[in-house]
Amino acid sequence: MDRASADTQRWAYSLLLVLSGVALGVSGLPAPLYRMYEEVWHLSPLATTVVFAVYAVAALGAVLVSGRISDVVGRKPVLLGALAAMIVGLGVFLVADNMALLIVARAIHGAAVGSIVVAGAAALLDLRPDHGVRSGQLSGVSFNIGMTVAILGSSLLAQYVPHPMRTPYAVVAVVCAVVGIGIVALREPHLTRAAGPIRIARPAVPREIRGDFWFSALGVIASWSVLGVLLSLYPALASQQTGVHNLVFGGAVVGTTAFSAAMAQLLATRVPAHRSAIIGDVGMAVALLLTIPALATHHWQLVLAAAALLGATFGLGFGGSLRHLSHVVPADRRGETMSAYYLLAYTAMAVPTIVAGWAATRWPLSEVFPWFAGAVALACLAAAGIGTVSTRRAARVA
Repeated sequence: MDRASADTQRWAYSLLLVLSGVALGVSGLPAPLYRMYEEVWHLSPLATTVVFAVYAVAALGAVLVSGRISDVVGRKPVLLGALAAMIVGLGVFLVADNMALLIVARAIHGAAVGSIVVAGAAALLDLRPDHGVRSGQLSGVSFNIGMTVAILGSSLLAQYVPHPMRTPYAVVAVVCAVVGIGIVALREPHLTRAAGPIRIARPAVPREIRGDFWFSALGVIASWSVLGVLLSLYPALASQQTGVHNLVFGGAVVGTTAFSAAMAQLLATRVPAHRSAIIGDVGMAVALLLTIPALATHHWQLVLAAAALLGATFGLGFGGSLRHLSHVVPADRRGETMSAYYLLAYTAMAVPTIVAGWAATRWPLSEVFPWFAGAVALACLAAAGIGTVSTRRAARVA
């Protein structure tokens, strides 16, 4: 933006962070309700994870095109279109009475949220090009705060307000409409448009930052694998193991994780991004393994404590990876690079979720989870190991 625009729209940066939080909130909104859908519509755990994975697949498609589209036509048109689609998806949830409509709603939301995440991240860098690390950090915080508020709000409304499978979506639709007013007033932040046709972006990265990109990508692959099962199956498992079947408890488990992640990202400002990512990857491995005995105790307090630890380490891992990438990405390749980054993130979210859901149809969820936790813990340790080796190599070259 030019100087006059920046002076008159100082709120634009904050608005984009709020939009990012709302978008990720919408992505987690149904999490406390999946158990209700299973009971009312007699869905299997596999059906639940398929509904969730459809969201991730649609988001994959969006991140492949939205970055390039926003580079060519501007960030604002992409953000407005995605926000409108998000409201349409909430409308489908309002009238849904079967699994098919759930799949439609989640597909719409996947495309909308994926577009907002990519175009929004690029717009933040447009507004403050010299604050890439800070923008990456605040984006991660806004993601997790939005998810915390949405999941806790959804579970409270579903538990204590009439029409539990409708009311949360109506409330969030109003919030989206209010944010939309601000986006309409937003001046386009991307003034230097890319040339060429709009096309599906290849999962390619500028050669000069490939080492940095793959380090960040490994961190997001590990952390979003955790996120996928956390949002789809973990609330039901926590309720099953503790005997606490109030919807607010399931929401509190996920909300505690998301809030801890936000606080870890906020407090890790002085920790170098590369180091934060490595610490977070190792911490996630430890925290995942600790959730197994915590669930086995059947004590809800320990389950919440394990969720808080998992969230804090997730925040360090994901936040560090995002900050690191935001600092090195070239200005003219932001849209396509963020598309490649979130392509890997959503793949990591979808694939383990489907596998875990399929396994839960053959064995009890309480038996499936330890295997999943162990596998993802190994992936987290691998990401940390590769990051450590790359750091030593860079130090020797220097």
